[in-house]
Amino acid sequence: MSEPLWTLDAFVEAAGGSSKGDIGAEITGISIDSRTLEPGDAFVAIKGDRLDGHDYVSAALEAGASLALVAEDRLADLPEDGRYVVVSDPLEALRQLGRAARARADARIVAVTGSVGKTGTKEGLRLTLEPSGKVHASVASFNNHWGVPLTLARMPADTDYGIFEIGMNHAGEITPLVKMVRPHVAIITTVQPVHLEFFESVEKIAQAKAEIFQGLEPGGVAILNKDNLQFDLLKFLAVTAGVSRVHTFGEDPSADSHTEKVVSYPAGSSVDASILGQEITYKIGAPGKHHVKNSLAVLTAVSDLGADLAKAGLALDKMRAPRGRGEVTRLPMPGGELNVIDESYNANPASMRAAFAVLGEAPVKRPGRRIAVIGDMRELGADSARLHADLAQPISEAAVDAVYCAGPHMHALWQRLPHDLRAHYSEDAKDLEDVLLGDVRPGDVVMIKGSLGTRMGPLVEALKKEYPPADDTAAA
Repeated sequence: MSEPLWTLDAFVEAAGGSSKGDIGAEITGISIDSRTLEPGDAFVAIKGDRLDGHDYVSAALEAGASLALVAEDRLADLPEDGRYVVVSDPLEALRQLGRAARARADARIVAVTGSVGKTGTKEGLRLTLEPSGKVHASVASFNNHWGVPLTLARMPADTDYGIFEIGMNHAGEITPLVKMVRPHVAIITTVQPVHLEFFESVEKIAQAKAEIFQGLEPGGVAILNKDNLQFDLLKFLAVTAGVSRVHTFGEDPSADSHTEKVVSYPAGSSVDASILGQEITYKIGAPGKHHVKNSLAVLTAVSDLGADLAKAGLALDKMRAPRGRGEVTRLPMPGGELNVIDESYNANPASMRAAFAVLGEAPVKRPGRRIAVIGDMRELGADSARLHADLAQPISEAAVDAVYCAGPHMHALWQRLPHDLRAHYSEDAKDLEDVLLGDVRPGDVVMIKGSLGTRMGPLVEALKKEYPPADDTAAA
């Protein structure tokens, strides 16, 4: 029998609450969503911008929740015979649970932030640390004010390696989160012009990302991208924050961890690299130069955490781009097949350029074409039109044959594109569906990307519905 995640007594003490009702002695998990809750989970009734978890307490208890963590001032609205731990503020109680989980674990902890590449780097760390011990990592992109404490509160006491993704779109958001996580290693993947609606410059974004140094454990390591234009500023901010060890990664041969030879192929890359002075050869099972770059940060962290570098290198071959973040699917169609690169989860100028680079690396057998289907990038503020129009250059560099654009911001790019690349423009992504389905042909490689609010994902699903993959996870 494995140990429970929490005993009731430890849970109540950590949350700073009191119990009410017939609650069992063991709690096997923590959930904030009654739809995905597993029997034995504690349900935390968080009040968000749109929904209030207290409205779903009855459903959670019926689904087998061990208890519901609820606010005292909402108790009168809830079923009298329920199983409750009562606190003044469930979100603050979740934070306290997170701090208690961090305090009781002897785990080595790594935290990841950056404008792009956070989730891929987190997944790379999960893969590469698993051969060396018990790993706990955030699911999906649980990187905000509730996602980080939830991930911490879910960390078993016997975890060997904890991996946390920390995101932000405003200054001051990272500091309280990283002080909860208290990492031994902090990675900043890159700093790029993202969320410019909320920042007056890229340097201000760098300063916000550098908040991750504020929670670094004494003697901890900061891992920084030496190829990034903000590197000098980030290194200065690390030293100013009292970080004694800074390790660098990148293509720059002077970086502590750097590539020596990279061979790309449709499903990934083969890499010769030097990691903190150790020579290593490995394969990455996901395509794109950005995965190669971030693998250097991953392996540097593996080494800094004291895990097995050789086993970590072997594990990267199992890496796959997740759905919406570069997943490649082969779709059989009459006369051949169509390859779809699903980048529909989100978009900003840096991730757009990375996605175009992946499309440019994709081998195309004529008359097949490289096709970009792209939607608006959000939260770019006053520079939005220029940043959209500037995508014309990476599109040209990637030898893209046809471009489909969706959204009012994308019109700036549409006007900049050469006429022979303009396939179709619409204000709304859904209006591209019929046109795209009618235009694709065997041999095409189609990359679909846009900010989440632009709703590019349904275009991927429409292609899969029209030309069902033999295996839904078949990677090219």
